[in-house]
Amino acid sequence: MKISKERLLELYETMMKIRKFEERVSGLFAGGHIPGFLHLYVGQEAVAAGVCANLHRDDYITSTHRGHGHCIAKGADVKRMMAELFGKRTGYCKGKGGSMHVVDVNLGILGANGIVGAGMPIAVGAAFSAKAKGTGQVAVAFFGEGATGTGYFHESLNLAAVLKLPAIFVCESNQYAEFTPREKHLPVKTVAERSKAYGIEGYDLNGNNVVEIFEALSAIAAKVREGGGPVIVECFTHRWSGHYEGDPQKYRPAGEAEEWRKKDPILHAEQVLREQYDADITELAGIKDRVEREIDEAERFSMESPLPEGEETLQDVYAS
Repeated sequence: MKISKERLLELYETMMKIRKFEERVSGLFAGGHIPGFLHLYVGQEAVAAGVCANLHRDDYITSTHRGHGHCIAKGADVKRMMAELFGKRTGYCKGKGGSMHVVDVNLGILGANGIVGAGMPIAVGAAFSAKAKGTGQVAVAFFGEGATGTGYFHESLNLAAVLKLPAIFVCESNQYAEFTPREKHLPVKTVAERSKAYGIEGYDLNGNNVVEIFEALSAIAAKVREGGGPVIVECFTHRWSGHYEGDPQKYRPAGEAEEWRKKDPILHAEQVLREQYDADITELAGIKDRVEREIDEAERFSMESPLPEGEETLQDVYAS
């Protein structure tokens, strides 16, 4: 489906919201306001935006330890997200989950996940339920190329293929599995080619081109939704930061990050909007200003929100 100017502006705003959210929480983490760990999504914004724009509200996603972008693209409230990172009672998990465990079942967000690859079997379960009930929903599992060496990956692909489930396995190849470059742990050139082992289709996409991702996923998601079975979609991109905030990144070759920054997915979208859709600077600046105000409000909300009380420790641990 050829993308419209209105849709591309929406994708641009989603990417900008992810970028500004991540940049803000990075600074707040450095200032001591956020406990625990952060794994930032900066540089990969086009993948989450382009994929999730083709999903319905009740479609499912499972995420990773680097999951803020997926949740924002699926429609999560940045105030509640940031409050969760702060460990505040107003967060999505009432301050008990933190960065790696954002969940909103009402939006189909079945959780970010601190265990590498563990979101894939959850997505398979969601896809199984959708097929069994005939709801027409799809389930998307986001993961990095490092997760493809786990049993989760192979078992999930095999079961989804055997049962022909409505599942889309989106591999964000950001060039590193924690600290290990992909050429050191992947015996194949691409993750997408592993689709052949399961008799399903695999696609390679430019993970920094939101237009390519959106248009490709429009067709892919429609086919999967109509009973075409699972697919693997590999998006080649790059994480601009280290594995975690504070990572010294001694494993990264000199100049590598700078070269990838030249392929900034947000700047690419701006270029397309201006050259092909006649968007002007004022229009784009208005989106940036609106996003900045939203992130400012999320920070204020998080700062002012209360911490959980001690007696809340065991609440929500067991089903009632």
